[in-house]
This record gives sequence, C-alpha cells and structure tokens, in this order.
Amino acid sequence: MMTLSPRPGADDEMRDLLIGAIPALRAFAYTLTYDLDRSDDLVQDTLVRAWTKADSFQRGTNLTAWLFTILRNLFYSEQRKRKREVEDADGIHAGRLTSLPDQEARLELREFRVALDALPLSQREALVLVGAQNFTYEEAAAISGVAVGTVKSRVSRARSRLIMELGMTGSDDIGADALTRAALDATA
Repeated sequence: MMTLSPRPGADDEMRDLLIGAIPALRAFAYTLTYDLDRSDDLVQDTLVRAWTKADSFQRGTNLTAWLFTILRNLFYSEQRKRKREVEDADGIHAGRLTSLPDQEARLELREFRVALDALPLSQREALVLVGAQNFTYEEAAAISGVAVGTVKSRVSRARSRLIMELGMTGSDDIGADALTRAALDATA
C-alpha cells in the first residue's frame, strides 16, 4: 500500500479555512455560471487546485481573495474551451426552462437576474465582488487582475446600467454608496 506524503502548506488549518470558504465560493461561482452543477464543479476544482498549491498561499493574506482568483481563472479557462462546443446539443438547457409563479418578489428577482445577466461579464463580476461579496475595490482589483480604477469604473457602469434596465428612480434603490449616489444625481 502506498501512502502519500502531505503537501507543503496543506495542513488541518488550511483544510478548515478552505471548508469555511465554500459558501462564498459557491455564491461567486453561481454568479458567473448561473448553473448549480457547473458552479459546484467549479468550486470543487478550485478547492482541489488550492489544496495542491497550498504551499504557494502566503499565510496572513486574504485566503478568500486567493480562492476567488483561482475560481475566476478556472472559469475563464473553461469559457475558452466551451467556445468550441455546441451549446445545448442534447436539450438539457431547454428542459430546465420553467415558468416562475407570478408573485411580485419572484418577478422582481427574475427581472433583476435578467438585467444582471445582461451586463458584460467584467461589469457583473466587479459588481458581485464589491456589492455582494463585500470585497474592497483593491481586493476586487487583485482578484480580477486589473487596476483599482478599472474596478471602480466597472462597478459604476454596472450600477448605472442596472438602474436604467430596471427603471429605478435613483441609486438608493440598489444601495449605492454616497459617492456613486452623488455622481448619479449630478448626471440626472
């Protein structure tokens, strides 16, 4: 029987930290894929990659940001591969189409999802990192591999587009910060 030696950096503490990050990873993966199975696969691949590369993680830094960077890179690699594939060849996507109940909250959520999905991926990603995952602009920039100003611009454009698409009366409807609210009011 062969036994594997432990990987450098992969210890009980790292295992516990990885397990604790799963909910945030699943949420981020779902915002990128809008598919529970794909997002779970993406999270699993991220955790495997993180475990095997645990020695490259610098203790004391933001583990979640490191994991999000891995997840994001895996997603984009997968997207490049999928460009060459034929979409929905066996009708799986068509089989998942459903009609949601007409309750107002569900309709609003569906409208929001459609509007969010209509955003360019870079804007949606920035908005989710800053708005939903509560990363700072600096952390989101590091995860995305772009300048801080680029993230701020993407978040601002995404918020403005959501306001327009959803027919909202102002930035208060989506919880914009004071600077964004002032900028939007100045353009109105």
